Amino acid sequence: MAENTIATADRKEVELVREETREPERYLRPPVDICESKEGLTVIADVPGALKDSIRITVENSVLTIKTDVEKTADKDYARREFEIAPYFRQFELGEAIDKDKIAAEYKNGVLKVALPFAEKEKPRQIQVKVA
Repeated sequence: MAENTIATADRKEVELVREETREPERYLRPPVDICESKEGLTVIADVPGALKDSIRITVENSVLTIKTDVEKTADKDYARREFEIAPYFRQFELGEAIDKDKIAAEYKNGVLKVALPFAEKEKPRQIQVKVA
């Protein structure tokens, strides 16, 4: 799995951003951890303030897209502000090893976990020959 904004040695940097990201609204890239096990990959994204009902995870043309809206807070006069609230947007290019039909997600306490199970490889089988 590769993030869409990472350049590889054999191709130029390609950004797979869809038209919706050209809206005037700004998006934040949530930080993620990607863990691998024998069952598959798990993407763990920090999306504090995301509204549970607004989390949209899609797979289109082997691109996993995570997009969320956040609860807007009233503007205050801050003496110092280090945390910004804005919708989250992140994309990753999935390889053939991922079973796209079995992707599952869970959201709890500002952390989004997306399970990307590996596709089962076709098992070799013996073909029986019938004698006529």
